[in-house]
Amino acid sequence: MSTRHAPFLSAEKAAEVRERFGTPCYVYDRARLEATARRALAFAAPYGFTLRYAMKANPSRGILALFRDLGLHIDASSDWEVERALAAGFAPAQVQLTSQMPSRRVKEHVSRGVLLNACSLHQLELFGQAAPGHAIAVRINPGLGSGSTKRTNTGGPAASFGIWHEYLDQVKALAARYGLVIRTLHSHIGSGTDPEIWKRVTRMTLDIAARLPDVKTVNLGGGLKVGRMPHEDSVNLEEVAWHVRSELEAFRARDGRALDLELEPGTLLVAESGAVVATCVDVVDTGRDGYRFAKLDTGMPEIARPAMYGAQHPIDVLATGRPTVDVVFVGPCCESGDILTPAPGDPEALGPRAVPEPAIGDLVIVGGAGAYCAGMAMINYNSYPQAPEVMLEPDGTLRPLRRRQSPDQIVANET
Repeated sequence: MSTRHAPFLSAEKAAEVRERFGTPCYVYDRARLEATARRALAFAAPYGFTLRYAMKANPSRGILALFRDLGLHIDASSDWEVERALAAGFAPAQVQLTSQMPSRRVKEHVSRGVLLNACSLHQLELFGQAAPGHAIAVRINPGLGSGSTKRTNTGGPAASFGIWHEYLDQVKALAARYGLVIRTLHSHIGSGTDPEIWKRVTRMTLDIAARLPDVKTVNLGGGLKVGRMPHEDSVNLEEVAWHVRSELEAFRARDGRALDLELEPGTLLVAESGAVVATCVDVVDTGRDGYRFAKLDTGMPEIARPAMYGAQHPIDVLATGRPTVDVVFVGPCCESGDILTPAPGDPEALGPRAVPEPAIGDLVIVGGAGAYCAGMAMINYNSYPQAPEVMLEPDGTLRPLRRRQSPDQIVANET
């Protein structure tokens, strides 16, 4: 028997996960990770292409090593992620730092060959002071945003990410003051599926590139949306490639420059390749006119997205021969926001799911958990330990990537 939403994880394999590693436990499928990465690497860019992995989506060393061996590069969102990428074996020249927080280690990064991406005028000046004459990237907010919610929108006037496009003259002046050479122009607008949005943001970005004569590479960010739920759309990568390729070719005809392309997806590469194996630990209800709740041993400490912005994850109860009932799934935390099934489009409301009637002890699979789950978990709330991670290999073996955090590790830094 296979689960509906995590087809790589059979009921028998989920039971093995619980027996060997306990629950909750993250499971990643190597075969699907590799296939998705190879598909993305085949993106049809006309003049050169680099695929960067936005490692914030899932910084597990096992996943980083897999992508390293396939030839991906890294987009790091902090000094700390730079260190994790280097420790996982990426060469410094394969790592680009794109950080909201100004780096405290600019000179060290420059000396090692890590690429720097200025995401504000302040960062650009810091880079110039620390590394005059250096080649850098600049992240511009082109004035357009896209996202399934306002909290996943990283472009337009309501987003603090990147340098507002109207300040391009200040960017050029700062670069000239310090002799900085802007080699890469970066924009990232958020998560979406509409290829017309990609076409528009590509054109807007290339219009800015036309005013930066030293630019050789355009980085269009990530945000290639994956629909985790059956009713959600996923991006058509081939259609996006067609639009982007057309814009790059038109730019070459206008400007004479053949620009390399970079993309830096996170969700696209890992979301569908991960699941959380959990156990139903309690079932309660609030009367005839209320709700039936299934309490799981997973929730905010492993999957924060539903609590943060109402994100939807598929959930399967591994049970047969039972009636279908409407169930609200909740996590183990003493926190009213620890809801795994908020209503679609309304994070403040409950969204019951029609599932086989759950019972205490049932195995439950939460799908779509490869991206922004382990890497964005609210670990140690209520002192719950960080959950283990395992890789499902193509031959069916389960390879541990990280052990469950021990009580001693939770309090190790307390004095």
